[in-house]
Parts: sequence; structure tokens; C-alpha cells
Amino acid sequence: MAGIASGLVPSAEAPLQKKVGNRLLQLLAPEDFRLLAPGLQQVPLEPGAVLARAGDPIEDLCFPEAGVIGFVDVLDSGQRLAVALTGKEGFVGWPLLLGNDRWPHEAVVRAERGTALRIAAADLRDAMAASERIRTVLLRYTSSLTAQMTRTIVSNLIHPVERRTARWFLLYHDRVSGDEIVITHEELGVMLGVRRESITQALHLLEGEGALKGFRGRLMVRDRQVLERFAGETYGFAEAEYARLVVGDASDAGERSDAAAI
Repeated sequence: MAGIASGLVPSAEAPLQKKVGNRLLQLLAPEDFRLLAPGLQQVPLEPGAVLARAGDPIEDLCFPEAGVIGFVDVLDSGQRLAVALTGKEGFVGWPLLLGNDRWPHEAVVRAERGTALRIAAADLRDAMAASERIRTVLLRYTSSLTAQMTRTIVSNLIHPVERRTARWFLLYHDRVSGDEIVITHEELGVMLGVRRESITQALHLLEGEGALKGFRGRLMVRDRQVLERFAGETYGFAEAEYARLVVGDASDAGERSDAAAI
């Protein structure tokens, strides 16, 4: 594809740091944000939109302001499996920082409409060449996302489906604007890699415990504490890493804005 949100009409105005919805951009020192601002363009995110396809060149990246982005690995058989989520706390395009010029995965908009700030890969490279601090912030986020992926692997290997289901709903709940999560059984299958019957059983168990309320094509989180109890050790490690590596680092340096509070 031509690039993230290709075909959408971006805003022509450079954003102001105090008004952006992305936490990584909020956390940057003002002089670093000014290096990025001229290349940032706001674009809409629609559920189901594919922002990147595996094997395509990384021509641009985006910093979500609202919405959920799912990273999906696509096997040779065509099976699609979710490996991580991001939202306004992160960015889409982290493989570029690791020396990869092509997308190793799909990136798909999930759950709700949102917006993102798009930037050309060349513009981001120029900004990082001018300020090592920009690269550091983005790499620290990438490290926390890697922790999320690692916990996904561990959870898939050793945890029952209801525990993994609770974890994924917590990851979604962290990133949506309210308690409602728009999701289909097909998407749940991508997240969990199990048969429809196993998904239905896990949902019934969580509903019976009062954690969720199911509706057609959507779910409502009723009791987050119950979800956390079910998720147990599958949830929390990556989130703590984000707080330590990204938020804590910026706060210690006196660069964190009030709007970036998590």
C-alpha cells in the first residue's frame, strides 16, 4: 500500500504540542517536538482499516491520538494471529528504528474510530538525526511493546483461554475511550488462536463472573478488577515497563507535560 492511511485527506496545519493526543509526542521536550511538527499531519482512523501490510515498504509512520491499533502476524497458511496492541501511548512504525525498511506484520485499526498524526519515514529520520532524544523516547516505547509481545507468547504457551481472554480485554480497555469494546468473534479468534467454541466458553465464564456483558458485536467491561484477577500475571508487566522506561524517564528529566499523565 502507499502508506499509512493512504487516500485520506490530512490536516494541512502543523499541530501544537499542548493539543496533540499522543502521549509520546506530549512527553517530548518542546524543542524536539518542534523538529517533528512540520511533518505531522492528522488523519482519521476507521475500524478495520489496514495501515500496513507485511512486506510493504515503511514509507510513513503514525502516532495514534485515539483508537486501537492491532499488530497481526500472517502465516504462510493465511492464518492471522494478534501479537500486540497500541494506542495513544505509542506509535506505529517501530520496526524502522530497528533497521527494518519493510513492515514485518499487519497493522489494523480496531475497536473504535480515532485519529493519528502521520509522518513520512524520511522526516522522522531527519528529526532523529538532529536529536538523539527523539530516538531514545521511541526506542524506550519499543522496548515496552516488546515486553507486551513477550508476555503474549508466554501467555499463549501456558495459560488457559479464559485468562488470555481477560488479558486481551484489559489491553483493549486501556486504550478505548470508555467501557464499550466493539469486537467480533473473528477478531477474538485472531487474538486467541482458538476455536469459536473455546471463545464462547471463555466469554460465558467471564460474563458469569460479572466481568463483562456481551451484546451483538460488542462487549461492555462491567468489573475491571475481576478481569485483572482472571488475567493474573499475564497483565501488568509491559504496562509497568512503559511507566518505568517512558513516563518515568521523561518525568525525571522534567520534560513531562501535565497532559501526559496516564
